[in-house]
Amino acid sequence: MSTNQASLKGVYPILATPFTETGEVDEQSLRELVRFQLAAKVDGIALFGNASEMYTLLERERELIAGIVVDEVKGRVPLVFGSGHTGLEGAVQLSKWAQKAGADALMVLPPYMVKPDGKRMIEYFGAIAKAVDVPIMLQDAPIASGVSIPVPAMAKLAKEYENIAYVKVEAPPTTVKITEVIEQSEGRLTVFGGLNGMYYYEELCRGAVGTMPACEFPDVCVQIYQLFVSGDKDAARALFYRYLPFIRIGTIAGFAMAVHKEVLKAGGVIRSAYVRNPNAPIDDILRSEAFETLKGLDPLVLNWKR
Repeated sequence: MSTNQASLKGVYPILATPFTETGEVDEQSLRELVRFQLAAKVDGIALFGNASEMYTLLERERELIAGIVVDEVKGRVPLVFGSGHTGLEGAVQLSKWAQKAGADALMVLPPYMVKPDGKRMIEYFGAIAKAVDVPIMLQDAPIASGVSIPVPAMAKLAKEYENIAYVKVEAPPTTVKITEVIEQSEGRLTVFGGLNGMYYYEELCRGAVGTMPACEFPDVCVQIYQLFVSGDKDAARALFYRYLPFIRIGTIAGFAMAVHKEVLKAGGVIRSAYVRNPNAPIDDILRSEAFETLKGLDPLVLNWKR
């Protein structure tokens, strides 16, 4: 998919990385998880995001995961690979690898150990843009990374590099920043919402073209999106508000990854809810609180067992 052809919109869940109870990548669960996304009619799939626990993955595991996902998807939907790094050279190398491994677009965090100044940030994203041919999505996720990408820097990058074409806005309040990005980039940047879809409906109203949430409720996100774009905003809003307590509990700092995985495990999509350090497993109280938010709801995940 060349820069000119790529047009990402809709629901792009961030694929979790299923592990076995001993902490290895669980290939069978990963394949089932991809099938679950495709059954939910997602518009695309993102991997190696924060919800993939990408910061815990070894190089050989990235290669294994990419191979499995590409094999399962077989070109049916676009794939977005996260390729941010703590430094410019690492990000360039990872981005080049991702393009070769099957990425249709890249989602790139700014450097997140030493916080870059404006000049360093522009150089970092510019170097990546020059190194690959696929579209680049700037990932503005200051809660996770500690680094906020200023809107004027986004606009400058979009003006200077044709393939810097998307932004995933996760800086609260996401709604306000989405409007700023669209206005200041003069339409050059297409915006997705993040933060697990916490402000999904409002983001769509502000001009976002989709969302990139965690991956246990893709069917719900797809339904909200389809209702919205078909013009039935009232039904889209009602469905979003019905699921909002569940969406919110999937953002609890330190435990969010375990919440996503417990729900996927309960539905038989993955076999284990194991999370890697520094994420923490959830206790029985938090687990029951999470499932309480699903009472009276009927997401695909809870009907997946065959």
